[in-house]
Amino acid sequence: MCLRLIIKILIILFLFTQVFSEVSEDFLMLKNDKVNVRYGPSFDYPIKYIYKKKNLPLKIIDKKENFRRVIDHKKNSGWIHISQLKQSKSFITISDKILFKKQTKFSKPLAKLDAGRLLLVRKCEKKWCYVETEKFKGWVDNQDLWGNIN
Repeated sequence: MCLRLIIKILIILFLFTQVFSEVSEDFLMLKNDKVNVRYGPSFDYPIKYIYKKKNLPLKIIDKKENFRRVIDHKKNSGWIHISQLKQSKSFITISDKILFKKQTKFSKPLAKLDAGRLLLVRKCEKKWCYVETEKFKGWVDNQDLWGNIN
């Protein structure tokens, strides 16, 4: 009786963790500077196009075995092998933004960020994220961003 209860609890915990691991994979980013995007979920499918931007955030919209169907901020989609993806800590600016020294619009502006700029996230707090892009580090409000803000 006790063994059955333990087995049931383990199964429930396993299923529970599987559900939450699926949710956390909403956005992933590219591991490498050159990643092939294919027409279908296999190496047998031809290459549709090639991404050349390491850390680019991509939204996962489908899965099949070891391939993920992704869509980018410009609505391009295709299939990428999971070995070319990693957990996302980046986003793209959808509109022009200002990078600030502190978490307020009244602090010193450090740089103007054009729409389409790739930002690496270091941490997020409430409505602000501390980010890094090329030679700049600072705070940006989390409005009009595409990618994983969590």
